[in-house]
Amino acid sequence: MKTDMTQGKPMKVLLGFTIPVFIGNVFQQFYSMVDAVVVGKFVGTKALAAVGATGTIIFLIIGFLLGITTGFTVLTAQKYGAGKMDEMRQTVGNAMILTAGISALMTLISMTGMHALLKFMNTPEDIFQDAYAYVMIICGGIFAQALYNILASFLRALGNSKVPLYFLILSALLNIVLDLVFIIVFKMGAPGAAWATVISQGTSGLLCLVYIWKCVPELRMRRDDWHFRRNIAGKQIGVGIPMGLQYSITAIGSMMVQSALNMLGSYAVAAFTAGSKIEQIFSQAFVAQGTASATYNAQNIGAGKLDRVRKGFRASHLIGCVYCAIVGTFLFYFGKNFAYLFISDNIAEVLPMVDTYLKCVALFFIPLYFVNVLRNGIQGMGYGLLPMMSGVAELAGRGITAMIAAQKNSYVGTCMASPMAWIFATTLLWIMYFYVMKDMAKKLCSGNNF
Repeated sequence: MKTDMTQGKPMKVLLGFTIPVFIGNVFQQFYSMVDAVVVGKFVGTKALAAVGATGTIIFLIIGFLLGITTGFTVLTAQKYGAGKMDEMRQTVGNAMILTAGISALMTLISMTGMHALLKFMNTPEDIFQDAYAYVMIICGGIFAQALYNILASFLRALGNSKVPLYFLILSALLNIVLDLVFIIVFKMGAPGAAWATVISQGTSGLLCLVYIWKCVPELRMRRDDWHFRRNIAGKQIGVGIPMGLQYSITAIGSMMVQSALNMLGSYAVAAFTAGSKIEQIFSQAFVAQGTASATYNAQNIGAGKLDRVRKGFRASHLIGCVYCAIVGTFLFYFGKNFAYLFISDNIAEVLPMVDTYLKCVALFFIPLYFVNVLRNGIQGMGYGLLPMMSGVAELAGRGITAMIAAQKNSYVGTCMASPMAWIFATTLLWIMYFYVMKDMAKKLCSGNNF
């Protein structure tokens, strides 16, 4: 089920890779979405707010993991595209060692500093204990998330986006069952939802591990492949850490938004939580296109096919803009109806705020698309630091808007923080794109060996 993305029509290749990743990302969102649905329906609006209040913190942690694991496997995709299988396996062993060490450090830091962080973010007192209990369990399961992310990234680096999807579907279904059991049967509340998430994520990781061992001989490791190699680690860190920091910088901006939101009370937090869950389901298409662009570009750069990279960007832009127009219009007019999945009480107060959030983000889906595809596409070409700077632009846009919203106690201003971040980042990424294409052409002409 591997895919050589250096051959075939770019649009067909990208769509064939993107659709399974999109479906997989949607199911991955179900982890947190099902938590919110079950908690909101069977525990109450305040419990939903407790889960939502930790969302940006979890994004900070999980986003960093996703960034570094994706970045660590860019070199794997390049070696695969170049047909260098022995060197490819060495990159796999190195990535596993790096991921294990970073996961251990993140677990220690996050669990030690969580109480102080929730206090710093002005988490409302009436939801503080539930929020703390929920997020501590998630932090304790960082290894489970890291295992799935790195193994799924290896499979995608080889062009296989379908198997990670299958395992995500199974684990998402398991998450639903465990949520219902822990929350409804055992009355565990928000912590029960967290346990369901961690167990399900760990299951998807173990399934990937078994599949790789049995069905992907290219990834079967030899003893020598597990030796830590500084030269490989340097290249992986050079892409992976900036990608992880890019997510973290974005998350810091989101935490500033969350702090402004927390000052508006638990109903506003609940509405923002429901709205963001709805938006994230539909915006996973952009994340999937970004993943496809990174893998596609990595393989083609490894094969020295820069013109094919250009064609891939053009094909992706066409797909993305059509999707933005259709889905953005749908969410603008009808998106608020999905809020009934999450809300069981105080509907009159919460529903209008959900509608406001969705209208604000739906109008700016095209910049969000470009943020994902340009950033990930450039990273797939082996550039780590430059795309990270777009995260700084996001932080500026989101942070400035959030501070103004906090001063004015404006819910609309809070909802506009992310769209402003997307506009700032997209502007910078287009400038980077033209620079990178010229720089890469020079490297390929000079015979640079990837």
